[in-house]
Amino acid sequence: MALNEFTPTIWAANLLQPFYKALVWGSVANRDYEGDIRSYGDSVKINEIGDITVNDYSKFLNTGSTSTALTWQALNSAQKMLQIDKAKAFSFAIDSIDNAQNHPKVMAGAMNRAAYAIANVIDQDIATACGAFSGNILTAQTVTSATVLSLIAQMGRTLDESNVPQDGRFLIVPPFIHQDLIESFSGGIGSTAVPKYTTNDGVLYNGVVGQVYGFTVLLSNNYPTTSTTAILTAVHRDAVTYAGQLTEIEALRRESYFDYGVKGLYLYGVKVVRPSGIVTCAVTEG
Repeated sequence: MALNEFTPTIWAANLLQPFYKALVWGSVANRDYEGDIRSYGDSVKINEIGDITVNDYSKFLNTGSTSTALTWQALNSAQKMLQIDKAKAFSFAIDSIDNAQNHPKVMAGAMNRAAYAIANVIDQDIATACGAFSGNILTAQTVTSATVLSLIAQMGRTLDESNVPQDGRFLIVPPFIHQDLIESFSGGIGSTAVPKYTTNDGVLYNGVVGQVYGFTVLLSNNYPTTSTTAILTAVHRDAVTYAGQLTEIEALRRESYFDYGVKGLYLYGVKVVRPSGIVTCAVTEG
């Protein structure tokens, strides 16, 4: 079978189709500044307008007083740079390209595994960027079902005091915090009281498991950690940005082997652009 009969476009689609479904942390980051990524080391410029000054003003009166002269302000722009400084690659060999082409499930399975492997690494990088940020850090706590709602309310208040919009808030929780939330129902499990935590009993989408105090709750095993504790993270969608692109995917006949190799390259970058939109707390299971 000639190499030119190979279908890299189909392979690229097989890689990209499941990619975003696997990114739990990617769903809380915005992709507004993705731009055009061509190579490792590219950067995306993020422009921002500075604050506008408000002054007192009095109108002209016929009693001899004068009106207040307007002070014209020159707009200031601030630029932040999103560096495309991470590159991840995969490569694997297939003994019979004819067999792979004749059995699409074999090829789809291999590409899905490659997609998951890259997605998992990127997911962890976004989690690390959010959890390691030294912005709004609450005092470390040991959390139980009796205290978890109070902690989350405190995280929400911190965002409120930072003027962070209500819409677009996410809370990414490890499994034990999710359990605490479920058990935080008024009166305990089985109570007829209205719970403060609303679970998502339907099909999970991008890790969404419920709603609490204005947060969309997402469950993740890629939560950031220190050496001994988990980092509970509340984040607004505008706080962190992510840009990535599959730049290369190709098949080649491997020298010294009677098979074909498949390789792909993904470039990306992650940046916290609005620090006030992230709140973290080191939590220990009680």
